[in-house]
Amino acid sequence: MPTVMKMIVVLCLGAFLAAAAVPVHSAPQDRRSDQDAAREGRMQGRLLPLRAIEARVVPAMAKRGAQYIGFDFDSGTGIYTLKFLRNGNVIWVDVDGRTGQVMSQAGG
Repeated sequence: MPTVMKMIVVLCLGAFLAAAAVPVHSAPQDRRSDQDAAREGRMQGRLLPLRAIEARVVPAMAKRGAQYIGFDFDSGTGIYTLKFLRNGNVIWVDVDGRTGQVMSQAGG
């Protein structure tokens, strides 16, 4: 029995070390570069400020009973994704950062 316990401990330790060796996703760095790209786009006049986009979309969604919970920005496409919560469901609204036009809505 002690040999079996040693094997289990060694296997668990090996699994732990293998899991620790897996690289961590660099989401915070990606998010930072998206923020930098959004700021640069606003300063160059290529993108609308987030507050202007929120002023167009949030009131319309609030009238439909949705609560605004945040946004994401994709620097590759210039699209803001505004996120809302209604009746326990998440709604994603994609907005063109250049024009402020709603492009699509999903969820809900």
